[in-house]
Amino acid sequence: MKKLLLAAALVAVMPATAQAQDGTEATAPDGTPAFGIEPYVGVLGGYHEFDRNSEFGSPRGGKMNGGLVSGVAGVNIPLGPVFVGAEGNATKGFGDIDWEYGVRGRVGGRAGDSGMVYASAGYQWVNGKRAYGDKKDWIYGVGVEVGPSDIGLGGLTTNSGVRLRLQAETYDFDSIRPMAGIIVHF
Repeated sequence: MKKLLLAAALVAVMPATAQAQDGTEATAPDGTPAFGIEPYVGVLGGYHEFDRNSEFGSPRGGKMNGGLVSGVAGVNIPLGPVFVGAEGNATKGFGDIDWEYGVRGRVGGRAGDSGMVYASAGYQWVNGKRAYGDKKDWIYGVGVEVGPSDIGLGGLTTNSGVRLRLQAETYDFDSIRPMAGIIVHF
């Protein structure tokens, strides 16, 4: 898997490197530099529902679930039309979930003028209320970010600017965690 990711990154870098040698600066589809560091912050809302047979299931057949409000902060490193990144979150839960915290890596590609499609994997800590307790395990997900020019609102913000994010994650394949919100790239 690591060799495949490295090969994809090299293929993505080669056209941009050739363009840079021609004396023109390589840019991403949204007009930002093709290489560099793109920090971002955001707020997401969603719901986390665990399977009955997960580690958060109760002996009487119940399951943990609840609404979420999450703050995220991260950084993307563009490599031409692809990117890699890292992200952290602090999430307040409602219902059976008290707090969630996590870190994850992301890899994906740019789509359209300002959109992104990605996959992520990392580690998530979940603090449940009452009898559910606290657990930590792997979290996996996929997502998409759509910028203003991709939905007909070009010129509303700067090139990187504000994006709508939709994502779905799973905690150790025992839950579903759909989230949506606003991400601001700098």
